[in-house]
Amino acid sequence: MRWATVRVVREVLLDMWSTDTKRMKHFAAMVLIGDGVMALVQPRRDARAWKKGPKLWRGSMQWLAKRPALTRAIGAAQIAGGVLWALYGDEE
Repeated sequence: MRWATVRVVREVLLDMWSTDTKRMKHFAAMVLIGDGVMALVQPRRDARAWKKGPKLWRGSMQWLAKRPALTRAIGAAQIAGGVLWALYGDEE
């Protein structure tokens, strides 16, 4: 990808995120739902995917990777939260 294209994409994304809070909320809901589905389908792999970061975070992800049932339950909660956010997040 050429740098001019990267610059244009960056400008569009920054404009999109900085001017439209509904779009940001919608995107956040999609991320919650998607990560929740990944946790349901492959709980160990999903936990290991988040192993980067502070020591406490890495330890938590290792702990969750050893507990797939808990990781799936958290994933189900993420899906429910994301769906509820998408349905009712715009109501003010």
